[in-house]
Amino acid sequence: MINERLEWKEQILKCVKKAKSMVGWKTRIRTVITREKEVLLNTYNSLVRPHLEYCTQLWNPSAEHGNWKVIMDIEQVQRDFTRLVKDLGLLSYRDRLAELGLTTLVERRMRGDLIETFKILKGLNNYGSSLYKISRGGTKLM
Repeated sequence: MINERLEWKEQILKCVKKAKSMVGWKTRIRTVITREKEVLLNTYNSLVRPHLEYCTQLWNPSAEHGNWKVIMDIEQVQRDFTRLVKDLGLLSYRDRLAELGLTTLVERRMRGDLIETFKILKGLNNYGSSLYKISRGGTKLM
């Protein structure tokens, strides 16, 4: 879903809403499901994060004026979920991420962009090769 200005904000907000509903589902039944780190981490990785990361190379919001709220809305889902983990709720966000072995979603999107760029430049993907040329020595992008 992209608007007339070719912006992805509507799509991003839809993804954030869906991910928040998954987090809300977990909080509503927290008396049934444990708050142990391993269980919640698996739940997050399989049910919540896919909504926030599907096709991010396409709709990744750039860090510029007007996009910071969208970027923070995406990150807030992970912030909220990490607070649910037993004994981690009062730690800072960075400390919770370190304890869970996670990175921020911004860092994950940047890493994904770098991996896709590498694959395109090395010819590991069948797309993008018509957009650039590599020098004979293989060291410069033209």
